[in-house]
This record gives sequence, C-alpha cells and structure tokens, in this order.
Amino acid sequence: MLDRSQRFRQRATLIGFSAILMWSTLALLTKLSGNLPPFQLTAMAFTIAALIGVGVWLKQGGSIVRSLKLPPAVWGLGIFGLFGYHLFYFIALQQAPAVEASLIAYLWPLLIVLFSALLPNESLRWFHVVGAIAGFVGAAVLVTQGQGLRFSPQYSLGYLAALGCAFTWSSYSVLSRRWGNIPTHAVGGFCLVTALLAWLCHFAFERTVFPQGGQWSAILGLGLGPVGLAFYTWDYGVKHGNIKSLGALSYAAPLLSTVLLVVCGLAEASWRLGLACVLIVGGAVLAAGRWSNDEKN
Repeated sequence: MLDRSQRFRQRATLIGFSAILMWSTLALLTKLSGNLPPFQLTAMAFTIAALIGVGVWLKQGGSIVRSLKLPPAVWGLGIFGLFGYHLFYFIALQQAPAVEASLIAYLWPLLIVLFSALLPNESLRWFHVVGAIAGFVGAAVLVTQGQGLRFSPQYSLGYLAALGCAFTWSSYSVLSRRWGNIPTHAVGGFCLVTALLAWLCHFAFERTVFPQGGQWSAILGLGLGPVGLAFYTWDYGVKHGNIKSLGALSYAAPLLSTVLLVVCGLAEASWRLGLACVLIVGGAVLAAGRWSNDEKN
C-alpha cells in the first residue's frame, strides 16, 4: 500500500509523462504545419503557450505582474531551457545532417537520469543507467532507420550544437527540481520571453510565410500541446515526480511519434519499429522499477 507521499509522487510522474505523450505529436503537427520558417513556427507556438499561462494567472485572480516576479536565477534557467534548446536545435539541423544531429540531441533523457543523481535525496542505481541506455539505443534504431552514422569533422559545429541541445534540456529539467517551490504557472513567463526572442530571430533571419488553411490548426495544436501545455506538465513532473523514471520514459516520445506517423500514413511500419519498441519499453520498465533492497525501503 502506497502512503500519501508516494501517491503524490506517482501522480506527479504521470502528469510529467503526459508531456512525453504530447511531444510524440510534435513530428506529425510539424509536418502538417507545412513549410513555415522554424523561428516563425516556434514564435507562433510559444505565443499560444504563453497565453495558457496568462489564462492560469487570470483564473487564480492574482496579478500577472506579481506572477512574473521571480528570482533572476529562475528566469535565467527558464529562458535557457526553453529558448536555448530550440536555438541549439535549429543550429544543429542547419550545420549537420539531420540523422546525426537528432541522435546526439536525444542524449538528453540519458543525461537526465545521470544528472538526477546529483540532486538531494536522489541516488543512481545500475538499472537506472542500463534502462536509459536501452532507451537511447531504441531511439537510435528509430532515428537512423538503418542508414548508419557518418560523423564528419566538417559538421563539428552542428554536432556541438546538438550536444548543446542535450545538455540544455537535461540540465534545465534537473535544475528545475532545485526550485520546486516555484509554481508551475511560472512557465508561462518563460514561454512569453521565448516567444519574444523567437519573433526577434524570425524578423532578423527569416522571411515571413503566412499560414494557409489547415496549417492554422496544426499551429494551434502545437501551441496547445507539445510546444505549450507539455512544458507545464513536464515542469510539474520533474519537480515533484520520479525524475529518473521520466528521463527513461522520455524515449517513448520518438517511438510514439513514429507509430503515430505510421497510423496516419506518413511513414511505414518496419522491424526496426518493433525492435525500438522492445528496447524503449523494456528500458523504461527497468529504469522505473525497484531492483535493490535500498530502493524498496
């Protein structure tokens, strides 16, 4: 029988996992959004995400200005995590082949599992590491699609940017737990600043493309889901749930994303999908389980 604190932690973990489910729709919704420039798409989606925060602030009846009064370190972490990750991601895709860049960027769940050992009252066990590595191998099977990897020195900047993605999101997620007293609705402020910075980058480096027809629905879906509400539920999960389990479970995002593309007829099923499923699900179960006497106590 779970006690009250264990039930609370389990519930928070499930809330955090909802972010992973939403992130699995990212590829599909991005495809449906068409050929919008990346910073423009990011700016539009994060503008919607910021409105979620505004809605929460208004519902609570508090002052929006008071809600934005956060310690400078918290502001720095939030902007570093949300805007920094996307900035590094765009640089990585521009400066390196997509397969290699995506695979390097997908180190972030493994890094979350490893970095979480540095948090108070957290420990790292062999099954956490093995489970996260199994998930990474599964993600690698999906990302590479049997193409193999061709790392070349000429793409070093792109590889470094992809590694920056992994370190940015993993460190943001783990450090967020250290500020567990900061309410989750503060993410709305981070989304607002990220939207503003993305708009600036868009106007500076891109040409505006006006969305057409169904693209508007895809953009709205992005802002409400994987580039919106997901950041709020992830924040709650990593602050109050089992962060190592969430790290390992994050590898379910590329798996579910691929399955969704197959269901929608935008990708083909293959044996690699089955292998990735075994590795990712098995790794998540291993990392989330209790396999030592210390963990059972």
